[in-house]
Amino acid sequence: MKLPLLKLLALLPAVLAASDVIDLTKASFKTEIDTADLALVEFFAPWCGHCKNLAPHYEEAATILKKSGIKLAKVDCTEEQDLCGDFEVNGYPTLKVFRNGTPTEYNGPRKADGIVSYMNKQNLPAVTELTAETHDDFTKVDPVVVIAYGDKKNAIPASFEEYANSARDNFVFGKFEGAPPASAPKKAKAGSIVLYRDFDEPVIFAGKSADVKKEDLAEWVKTQSLPIFAELGPENFGAYAEHGLPIAYLFADPEDVKGRTAITDSLKDITSTLRGLINFVWIDGVKFADYGKSLGGKTDKLPVFIVQNLGTQAKYVLEKETTAANIEKFVKDVVDGVAKPFVKSEPIPESQDGPVYHLTNAGWNNLFDDKEKDIFVEFYAPWCGHCQRLAPIWDQLGEEYKNSGVVIAKMDAQENDLPADTPFQIQGFPTLKFRAAGTTEFIDYAGDRSLESLQEFIVEHGKTKSAAEKRAAADSSLDEEFESAVADAKEPKESAAHDEL
Repeated sequence: MKLPLLKLLALLPAVLAASDVIDLTKASFKTEIDTADLALVEFFAPWCGHCKNLAPHYEEAATILKKSGIKLAKVDCTEEQDLCGDFEVNGYPTLKVFRNGTPTEYNGPRKADGIVSYMNKQNLPAVTELTAETHDDFTKVDPVVVIAYGDKKNAIPASFEEYANSARDNFVFGKFEGAPPASAPKKAKAGSIVLYRDFDEPVIFAGKSADVKKEDLAEWVKTQSLPIFAELGPENFGAYAEHGLPIAYLFADPEDVKGRTAITDSLKDITSTLRGLINFVWIDGVKFADYGKSLGGKTDKLPVFIVQNLGTQAKYVLEKETTAANIEKFVKDVVDGVAKPFVKSEPIPESQDGPVYHLTNAGWNNLFDDKEKDIFVEFYAPWCGHCQRLAPIWDQLGEEYKNSGVVIAKMDAQENDLPADTPFQIQGFPTLKFRAAGTTEFIDYAGDRSLESLQEFIVEHGKTKSAAEKRAAADSSLDEEFESAVADAKEPKESAAHDEL
């Protein structure tokens, strides 16, 4: 009994080592990739955490795509530095799609199913010509498939081909000449455009497809290609963000399937009615509790319902019990503009005695309504290392301009939202913005964060007397230095001392 087990254990490393991902070197790259119709290559480093996270998904995708003749390969850039340099690899992992040796950037997901879907799209023409034999299988080749039906009297519009060429990375397109087969929706006919999806019934384009514009088709596909109430996570958040519609989040306990589905099932009518105006999703309220809190929700007690407009960053929090009836009324109020957005703000400080003005959302107008002052603001996050290093310099800058016409301010962007009409958004920390007196324009500061450079920036852009005085003082100092240099040049020089003979 022991011998077979030992033999099995001896074979185990070889079994575990088996992989459908091809390991490339500079020598093998040409033979493996340059001759391949389609291949995906990952340039990685063994120590890279993102590469380690990608590895199992990449392996799984390689096994699936191997059946379609699509190669997945990888290059260890710590071993093949010259090869990675040839393809200008600057970070890990870098993925590139190769067609007969010619590379293009990979812009797809990093999960197995997403990689498979993206590469299958790359393996197809922009629009695949279908027959009665290939039609049914084609409708299932991807989660979303768009097929145009036509005949001699109802030609497939040129806008369909045009849109397919522009959206081939995101969707699969086909065309069928003749009467639609029996498997197509009953109302489909020659001249119809049908969107097939694995999460819902097919849907037919409602307008006259012969006259459809590329932009109208793009909007229709975008609206119909997302599930009505899907789970949201990091892997599909980008698709919702690109959609541009407000997102209605149901933060729920993933273990409470019964409670969650009771809510989502009860909302089918409203979600269908508002499709194209707002996207509904549910999200793991335990795993992403902090994200819910950042939107203003009290995720300590689930479920919680929040609507966010990604364009304006406005957030709306349902304060009542999270029931289907309350959600339905709340969402209608948001869409109709009746609901008031949730605004996160620290309390307005009772005094502003420090060298740096403590700016809050609630106190925004108190500061910026004063058009007679230059205002220089740092937007920071407490955990940000760059912000922590800037803090003593910013305090020193505040001391320099204390009780003057220049206000040095700071706002904790984790605890305060920007007002809805603010003409910018915070993309990173620290963000430094300057508004000169008498203007409404915010100027970005992009220089180094030394005290001298910050002062020079204020002198250059400031409009108040304080800034002007600093500028005049600086000019006067330069004039004095120049005059001193001129005087020194005119002063007769003493001869070198020497002894009498």
